[in-house]
Amino acid sequence: MAETASSELNLRELRILNALLHERSITRTAQLLATTQPGISKVLRNLRTQFADPLFVRNGHAMQPTARALEIADQLRTLLGAADSLRAAVTAFDPVQSDRTFSLLLTDVGMIRFLPPLIAHVATIAPRINIRAMPLDSRQFELKLEAGEADLALGAFPKAARHLRRQRLFFDGYVTVARNGHPRFAGLRFRTGFLAERHILITASETGHAAHTMAQRVLASQIPSSNILLQVPSFVAGAIVAAETDALTTLPANLAKRLAGPLGLTAFETPIALPRIEISQYWHERYHRDAGHRWFRSATFDLYATTTQKSRR
Repeated sequence: MAETASSELNLRELRILNALLHERSITRTAQLLATTQPGISKVLRNLRTQFADPLFVRNGHAMQPTARALEIADQLRTLLGAADSLRAAVTAFDPVQSDRTFSLLLTDVGMIRFLPPLIAHVATIAPRINIRAMPLDSRQFELKLEAGEADLALGAFPKAARHLRRQRLFFDGYVTVARNGHPRFAGLRFRTGFLAERHILITASETGHAAHTMAQRVLASQIPSSNILLQVPSFVAGAIVAAETDALTTLPANLAKRLAGPLGLTAFETPIALPRIEISQYWHERYHRDAGHRWFRSATFDLYATTTQKSRR
C-alpha cells in the first residue's frame, strides 16, 4: 500500500510538468511558480521515475521534451482543466465573507491606471478580499493564467493566444506631455514645432508594453533621430524626465491624465496620427466558471468598461 501511494502522481507535480513543457527551462519554471530550482529539479526526477522516461533532454542550454512528454501534453492540459472545473463547481463564493486573494498581471502603467480605483472599490464591497499585483511579462502571462498563478491580466496584449478568454474594457489613445512653462509650448501642437523638439521615446518590450510597438515605430519614423534625447522602456520614467527637462514624451492618454497634475505636466493632442490601444481583461478557460473568479472579473468590468461595452454585455 505504501509503495502504491508513493507512486501516485499529484496535481502539483503535474502542474510543474505542464509549466516545464511550456517554458523548457527549470530556471524560468521556478520563477513562474515562485519556487526554487532545486525544488523543480526534485519534482522532475520524481516525474521521470513515474513515467519511466527522461521527459526532457538537454540540447545546448535548452531543454527539449521527449516524444513521451509531447505525447502526454494534451492529456495533461485536459486533466488539469478537469480538476480545476471540479473544484470550481463545488465551491460557493460570498464576497462579503471571503478572504480570497486575487492576483492581477499588470504593467507599470496598468498598476497606476487600475489599482487605485480597484482597491477603493473592493474595500467597500468585499472588505476581506486581498489584491496582489504581479509584474507583467507578455512571454509568460498566458502560462501564469493557465497555472492559476494569476487570475486576470489587464491591458493590451495583441498577440495573446486565441484560447484565452478576453473581454474588452475600453480603447485608449495617445497624447504628448510637456513640462508646465515649456518655453515653446504654443508651437508644440503643430507638426513642425513638435518634430523640432527633443523627445523621450518610450520603447516597447516583452516585459511590459508590447502593444506599444506600433506607436513606437510611427514616432521613430517621424521624429528626426537627432532629436531623440532618450529612449527608455517605461512610460512613468519618461514622464518624470519630461517634467524636469524641455523634452516631450508621448504617453497613453489615461496615464497622462493621472500623471500630469502631480508631475507638473501639460498634455496636448499629438500632431501625428497614432494607433489606438485596445484594453481588455484576459483569463483562462479553466477558471471561467469559478464563482469567485466570475465575481472578480465582473467587478473589474463594471469598474473600467465604457458605457458602450457595458451595453454589449
